[in-house]
Amino acid sequence: MKKHCCEDMNYHANLKCDIHENSFECPDKIIIFDEKDNDYGLIIHDGGSSSIGIDFCPWCGSRL
Repeated sequence: MKKHCCEDMNYHANLKCDIHENSFECPDKIIIFDEKDNDYGLIIHDGGSSSIGIDFCPWCGSRL
């Protein structure tokens, strides 16, 4: 499990839902982290599997 820029990002990027297997179905999962590409995104909860890439942490402002 990767350590992220702050406690809030660490929590949201590593959140594992006990109810939803797919991260895009879980309303509590708001950040998606791609370990392969080291990319972060905000999940768009519209029933699909889209996200918007982000370059800065929404909580501490650090460059990702």
